Amino acid sequence: MANILIDKKVDNQEPFIIKVNGQIYETYEDKTLLRFLRDDLKLKSVKDGCSQGACGTCTVLVGEENKRSCVLRLSKLKDAEVVTNEGLTQQEKDAFVYAFTKAGSVQCGFCIPGMVMSGVSVIRKNPKPGEEDIRLGIKNNICRCTGYEKIVRGIELAAAILRGDYKTDTEKDSDAKIGFRTNRIDAKEKILGTGIYADDIELEKMLHGSCVRTKYPRAKFIDIDYSEALKLEGVVGILTAEDVPNNIVGHIQQDWNVFVKKGEITKSLGDALCFVVAENTKVLEEAKKLIKVELEELKPISSVEEAMAEDAPNIHPNGNLCQERHVSRGNAKEALKKCAYTVTQEYKTPFTEHAFLEPECCVALPYKDGVKVYSSDQSVYDTRKELSIMFNWQDEPERIVVENTLVGGGFGGKEDMSVQPPAALAAYLFKRPVKHKMTRDESLRWHPKRHPMTATFTIGCDENGIFQAMEAEIYFDTGAYASLCGPVLERACTHSVGPYNYQNTDIHGYGYYTNNPPAGAFRGFGVCQSNFAMESNINLLAEKVGISPWEIRYRNAIRPGQVLPNGQIADCSTALAETLEAVKDVYEENKEHAGIACAMKNAGVGVGLPDKGRAKFIIEDGICKLYCAATGIGQGVGTVMLQIAGEATGLSYDKIKIMTPNSETSPDSGTTSGSRHTLITGEAVRRAAEKLAEDLKENSLKDLEGKEYFYEYFDPTDPLGSDKENPVSHIAYGFATHVVILNDDGTVKEVHAAHDSGKVINPTTIEGQIEGGVVMGLGYALTEDLKVQNSVVKAKYGTLGLWRAPAVPKIYTILVEKEELLDIAYGAKGIGEISTIPIASAVQGAYYAFDGILRNEFPMKDTAYSKPKKDFLKKDK
Repeated sequence: MANILIDKKVDNQEPFIIKVNGQIYETYEDKTLLRFLRDDLKLKSVKDGCSQGACGTCTVLVGEENKRSCVLRLSKLKDAEVVTNEGLTQQEKDAFVYAFTKAGSVQCGFCIPGMVMSGVSVIRKNPKPGEEDIRLGIKNNICRCTGYEKIVRGIELAAAILRGDYKTDTEKDSDAKIGFRTNRIDAKEKILGTGIYADDIELEKMLHGSCVRTKYPRAKFIDIDYSEALKLEGVVGILTAEDVPNNIVGHIQQDWNVFVKKGEITKSLGDALCFVVAENTKVLEEAKKLIKVELEELKPISSVEEAMAEDAPNIHPNGNLCQERHVSRGNAKEALKKCAYTVTQEYKTPFTEHAFLEPECCVALPYKDGVKVYSSDQSVYDTRKELSIMFNWQDEPERIVVENTLVGGGFGGKEDMSVQPPAALAAYLFKRPVKHKMTRDESLRWHPKRHPMTATFTIGCDENGIFQAMEAEIYFDTGAYASLCGPVLERACTHSVGPYNYQNTDIHGYGYYTNNPPAGAFRGFGVCQSNFAMESNINLLAEKVGISPWEIRYRNAIRPGQVLPNGQIADCSTALAETLEAVKDVYEENKEHAGIACAMKNAGVGVGLPDKGRAKFIIEDGICKLYCAATGIGQGVGTVMLQIAGEATGLSYDKIKIMTPNSETSPDSGTTSGSRHTLITGEAVRRAAEKLAEDLKENSLKDLEGKEYFYEYFDPTDPLGSDKENPVSHIAYGFATHVVILNDDGTVKEVHAAHDSGKVINPTTIEGQIEGGVVMGLGYALTEDLKVQNSVVKAKYGTLGLWRAPAVPKIYTILVEKEELLDIAYGAKGIGEISTIPIASAVQGAYYAFDGILRNEFPMKDTAYSKPKKDFLKKDK
């Protein structure tokens, strides 16, 4: 087999000889193996998650060892053969596709090709690996979605298949019905690495773009000189604020500049000054270095206290108070005076980073009389709306077409626009496709985080521990831009009362601008912060009453027909008490080392806002094609919609095809946020499918060729502050109780997560969502803290404190499903957010039971996970 020459020969230089997947290549440029595999050989299974050796998405085999290709240069390979997913044996591919699909190992999928390679390495060395072997074998591969449990199970099963100890069943198709462990529709392409994420797109004459950003969080932008950069061969153009039709965008509040104008003051370290567009990435980086920027550094506002000061400069024209909310019912102040016991405590939580595996990326291209954008986001219609604001095309948004590629995780962090505006503008002006991808460091500086909170909570009860009243004052740091400050703050306030039955509440919430990185939507949507405070106070109150933390929660747990603190009557599906009952024994048996916490979380946007689900079926070529713009970010929404459609129509798995969300072809089904798609979009799919089912009674799919079936589902809710005695704030709520048990050394031994999510559409998917949410919550409580100093991010991906497979405890998921359910989406409720809400609170409770120390700040100090580790086990209780 002849060697393949990758680039031009260089005189007097020996080529690097690289063997990849059995083929030998010659190249003269010493670069990282990652760039050689992706850029030169077009092996797109090898993902670029960080280019810092921290995440493992780029894992390949070098010899028999799994290596991170982003930190390995070609000159260091010597004679070792490189194997990527594309080069695995067919037997290995088949085994992993079957095993990872069956085990539910796949969610967003961006980490999965790297996980497969590490799994192959483990199995090739030891055909019968134990669980510890597997966890150690994937220790360099981060997964933010699954919690690792199902990946470990998948590797175990793949090993058994490859040994011949497990016979695969390839004849039976997956069932397309609710309640079944239906195979994910996107599993195979994610496992083999053939699925297309935005960075995998290659188009003819595609340009590459990148922003030059401010060096300081707060600075006056004096001048910019890019004349030398424009002279560089291969630079196509440089865009500034003067090139933008409308330079200010934003998800809800339009307060975020596309580019900072000369003479203006920057607001955060992520602010862009210009956008450089070039023929390739090498020229692009050279051009950026030639640009001279003059900035006058100013002192940043780095805390809520500084933002509130009377002499604080205004970050935005309307001042530093971004949003405020007041949620009240009854008379909390008077009720607290009459309480037998009260507890008042202050709590603090930090910025935390979504840490999705796929950095922000999009590709924009000229399309008809506008642009088309292939985007990694959480709603194609939200992206279209914000781009239409930038272009001043609000009256003709259809000029912008947005289509989702596969999305490598989101967790709320991809709701805001990031790479899309500059790329779309450049594609429109230069009439060529443009790829805009953030580096991991850019992503850390730029995209909105979980809001830091400082709050004071008071709760009171009678002599029997029955809650009487609660007050809270909550302060959020929303950073440089509003993002979703208003809704997140609102949800923190409305859910701070907890899932309990009492009627006197008074909550004040404030969100302040600072020059810190922006904060916005993050899984749990503000409730993780306020739940920590509320649930911690409940433990202290139980201590005063003289009953257990389990007992006080059970006495106060909301039950069907009772009234929630917001006035809404709990519906028939409410099963908080049942989740408490499900964990009672394990809690009581381990209570000296155990913590417990409850939570509720809305399903659907609610609070009077229009929240519509839309779905359309078209019968084409004997297939039922489902169009709905419900973005999948790893949660498996497409598979859930397929199961709902299959249940309603009786059609088999292979007769229903879920189409890619595209604003030109798919009806607007709302944002992937608020745990809403299973309920809201699911009901639209069900109703449209029922129309089809009627026609299928007397017709085959072939007979219905070309017919369309559409449904829009909308169930109005009441706005915040409604004067109704019993307003409907949200269509439905999910409920959960988590128990965390510690080992004698203070490490987490196991987690028991009991969830009421209504009807379980897919047990495998819901288990994976819970496991992933639990691990995210463990990190929130114990190790994760995005270090920000003087408004500057002082973190790399590898220093975020993310949990890796060897550290994860045993997680037991308990699915509570009542017989009486809501008649919406077959009774299903969302699981995506609530799975990560009560876990951190339960961890804090476990440590309080363990050593008697109240830790009122995340990440908690003096634990087995603290650095440096403290000898806190010897402290008296």
